[in-house]
Amino acid sequence: MSFALRLAHGIDALNERIARLAAWLVLAAVVISAGNAISRKAFSLSSNAWLELQWYLFGAVFLLGASWTLKRNEHVRIDVLSSRLAPRTRAWIDVVGHALFLLPFAFVHATTAVPFFLLSWRTGEVSPNAGGLPLWPAKLLVLVGFTMLLAQGVSELVKKIAVLRGALPDDADDGRAGPGLTA
Repeated sequence: MSFALRLAHGIDALNERIARLAAWLVLAAVVISAGNAISRKAFSLSSNAWLELQWYLFGAVFLLGASWTLKRNEHVRIDVLSSRLAPRTRAWIDVVGHALFLLPFAFVHATTAVPFFLLSWRTGEVSPNAGGLPLWPAKLLVLVGFTMLLAQGVSELVKKIAVLRGALPDDADDGRAGPGLTA
């Protein structure tokens, strides 16, 4: 169990670093969006590449932030019900939910993203829009995002099992215990 917990903490640390990067992407998206709007309205200049870059950054924030959100236990759930349950019961529900739903979902999406990314990268696929960007970076983000979600799902499963076995206190796996993310 100690190796699994060390691995889980390593995954947690990696997802923290990725989330810090993703937080900066929000600022980049806002700056690019504002610049694109100003150039379009003030100078009648528009660029599909800048518009697509906004979409890439927006997608990156969500895809790269999903695993951090899972780590922080901030994904949508029915708190009205779960808050009334004992911590061990919540841990059991999380173990079953992660094992039966989250891990297979993330695994299927990560593995199916591989051929889409590779084909796009090998063929140099670009957006059909005039002046559009290559598509492989967006497809790589899907692969990385779901791979990190899968890894974080494994980390959370390990920590929930550790709680059930008494190797961690009931609240040790709650990512909200630490300081919030600041860019």
